[in-house]
Amino acid sequence: MSTATLPEGDWIRGISIRQPYAACILAGAKTVENRPARWRTGWVLLHTSKAVDRPALRVPLIARTIRDRQLVTGAVVGIARIIDCHQDPDGAPLCSPWAHQGAWHLVLRDVQELPLPVPAAGQLGPWKPTPDLLERVFQQLPDFRP
Repeated sequence: MSTATLPEGDWIRGISIRQPYAACILAGAKTVENRPARWRTGWVLLHTSKAVDRPALRVPLIARTIRDRQLVTGAVVGIARIIDCHQDPDGAPLCSPWAHQGAWHLVLRDVQELPLPVPAAGQLGPWKPTPDLLERVFQQLPDFRP
């Protein structure tokens, strides 16, 4: 898909996620991403930060999920759609085993992993991808239709 066939305007953002959490999302197990502030719903590029959370590799839930997965860093590795952003009420059960108390929970669906990671610099908070980056990502997803 070329950028000529992608929608115009502000329809997609980037989200930078540390490994191994990004690998858990790509594996289909982690459907909730925790953030300190509210995010809007819609499509996001899944970007892996350059840092790996080494202590998280010893968490059984994560270790089971990422078994035999490569932990690519500093690249766009997939896309997903945020369908909801909420906080669980204090004292209520968390919406997912991946959810953190007090965080905003981004509920992810329609996760698609790229065949080849696309090196890119991300940033904290939602970021706007360049047209060149979008073209390199969507060349790998020819059937994608937002």
